[in-house]
Amino acid sequence: MIYVVKYSGKFGFIKPWTAVRDGETFSQQFLTPSIIEGIEKKLFPELLEFNGCIKKIIRHRLKYDSMDSQQEQTQTHGWEYFPGKRLYVRGKLDKGKITRSILIRNVMINPVLYLAFKEKVDAEKASKEHICLCRNEDVMLPDENVITLSEQEFDALNGFELRFGESENSFLVGYNRFDNATPMYGWLEYNGNSVL
Repeated sequence: MIYVVKYSGKFGFIKPWTAVRDGETFSQQFLTPSIIEGIEKKLFPELLEFNGCIKKIIRHRLKYDSMDSQQEQTQTHGWEYFPGKRLYVRGKLDKGKITRSILIRNVMINPVLYLAFKEKVDAEKASKEHICLCRNEDVMLPDENVITLSEQEFDALNGFELRFGESENSFLVGYNRFDNATPMYGWLEYNGNSVL
C-alpha cells in the first residue's frame, strides 16, 4: 500500500526546461525529477543536504482542466554600465529603448497533483504543507485526509506521470539543477482524461 496526498490549486505554471526564445514556447505538462525533488525539499527541509536524489516521494500524478496562454515580457540577463551617468541598465539599448521580447507560455487551470509516499508519517506531514509547482505564486493546497491506495489503484488515477529513469521509451526532460546539471530522462505514462 502507498499513502497519497492530493493537492489542488486555481492555476499552475511549469516552466519549460529549454531556454529557447522562439516566439512561442509550449510549457511542459509533466513534472521533471528536479521539480519533484524541489517539492520534496520544501515539504521535508531536513533533506536539503541531499542533492540529486528523491527520498520520500515515490510516485506522482498530475491533471488539470485546461491550458491558458499567458504572455511574459523578458529582458536579457546582462547589465550595461554607463560610467558618465553612473547608471546600470538591463539589456542593450536600441535608440534609447531597452530591448525586450515577449514569450507565450501556458498555465494549467485547476491543476490537481497526487503525491505518493511509502511511509504514512511522511504523507501525514506533507498533508499539512502547501506546495508550489515551480513559482512561488502557484500555491497548491493539500486535502487534509491521506488516501491509502494500492499501486494498481494509483495507476488508475487520471493524469500524467513522468516515470524517472532510462528505458527504451525515455527522452531527455531537462538538466537537474540539484545535481550539477546532469541530464534527466524519463517516459510519460497517463491514464484516462489527463486534461478534463
